[in-house]
Amino acid sequence: MRTKMKKFLTLLLFLSLYSAHSQDSVLIKSKVANAITELREFVAIPNDALNADDIDTNLYWLRKKFTERGFNSTILETEGLPLFFANLPIDDNKPTILFYMHLDGQSVDVTKWDQSDPYKIELKSKTEDGWKKESFSDLTDDINYDWRLFGRSTSDDKGPIVMFLNAIDALKKDKVDLPYNVKVILDSEEEKSSAPLPKAVRTYKDLLKADFLVINDGPVHVSGKPTIVYGCRGITTLSITTYGPIKPQHSGHYGNYAPNPGFQLAQLLATMKDADGRVLVKGYYDGITLDEATLEILKSVPDNVEEINTNLAIANPEKVGSFYQEALQYPSLNIRGLGSAWIGEKARTIVPATATAELDLRLVPESDGTRLKNLVKDHIKNQGYHVMATEPTKEDRLKYDRIVTIKEGSVTNAFRTDLNNPFGNSIVKTMENKFGEKPVQIRIMGGTVPISPFINELKIPAFIVPMVNPDNNQHSPNENLKIGQIAYGIETFYAILSTSQE
Repeated sequence: MRTKMKKFLTLLLFLSLYSAHSQDSVLIKSKVANAITELREFVAIPNDALNADDIDTNLYWLRKKFTERGFNSTILETEGLPLFFANLPIDDNKPTILFYMHLDGQSVDVTKWDQSDPYKIELKSKTEDGWKKESFSDLTDDINYDWRLFGRSTSDDKGPIVMFLNAIDALKKDKVDLPYNVKVILDSEEEKSSAPLPKAVRTYKDLLKADFLVINDGPVHVSGKPTIVYGCRGITTLSITTYGPIKPQHSGHYGNYAPNPGFQLAQLLATMKDADGRVLVKGYYDGITLDEATLEILKSVPDNVEEINTNLAIANPEKVGSFYQEALQYPSLNIRGLGSAWIGEKARTIVPATATAELDLRLVPESDGTRLKNLVKDHIKNQGYHVMATEPTKEDRLKYDRIVTIKEGSVTNAFRTDLNNPFGNSIVKTMENKFGEKPVQIRIMGGTVPISPFINELKIPAFIVPMVNPDNNQHSPNENLKIGQIAYGIETFYAILSTSQE
């Protein structure tokens, strides 16, 4: 009798757990369906970062949607385009999460897309030959999580905004008493470097006050596993121009006589790196040390070297670090563009007048961007060049053998939160409990998110919790969002917002 009762109770427990899981699945699926509808509506509003009218229309939509969820919202004026801010009613006894996302998107070249209107989402399924267009009516009875939504900003970054809104709906439906105050700041110029953001954060410092910052931008790790990122590299730029004759000259008449700026530039650039890709500029890597504990975290990231190399179609990587994650811990020096005279069918038999290299310098917290730019400039001077900030006059050209003009870009700083931060530990534990596996922990990612103003001004830790699929084509034609990632995003927001820090 006791054995039968025990089996009955076990069955009853299983059925109750199954029922709860089924209800949870039904709730999430209903929220995914609603999120798809809202995302179609949201993406239909163009959001080109270069068009102020686009941004205004998006701000109106956001105010409406956040207000429907019980948020107080306001438009924060800046020296550029406005920011969007929203918060739920504040309880001074609770810690505060500040979420950062962005509403602007990259410009589109319609001719490069496989659909007539990148702002009109298309539903597609994967086939052996590519992608097949599906009907949204086929999502009525069931939702195929492998299908994708194609459109500008589906993943970067309107998708996460819509996931957040639908997670709030689910929390309200479940009558969850949130253990946090919730604030949201949405950037409208992220895709063009967020130049007004540092001053805006200083101006609205009291309004933005929080205990920690969660950034929902970028893709999860390429493995598709839940991911938390503790930092991102910063960036600055240099434009370097060398000079030959004041006008392009006939290569037959003046080849071997007029200095060729293309060769000068090539020789100059070659002095900056060795054959293995390590920067030779003196002091470039100063201040960077990696202890064993840090290296273990870096090695725990499930990167597939063969897959990375195959995707890049390279035989061997550079040797700045001994593996991919280690390489990201150092500042980079990259030639992002290179040009002189005419090429291809337009090539001419001339000695060019100028040659230009566009450089970007990715920064880590130990490397100040202004300092690195000065190191590069000093290196160029040591190669015998007269360095100028403007184009040389004829008098300058006659006075100096070798001249370089250097134009500097602004600096976006890197940030990195300590891997043992208690808020970070709480997020890791929450995600582990939710998804049954420890998330991939990335110490610093290669890309740049303009978050340092929040960290510097608000003095708070920051964590990137990405939501979208790694192959989403952000910034590119055929940007897309996997439907399963919408469910993942809603569940992640729900878990973080409903779990108090222990």
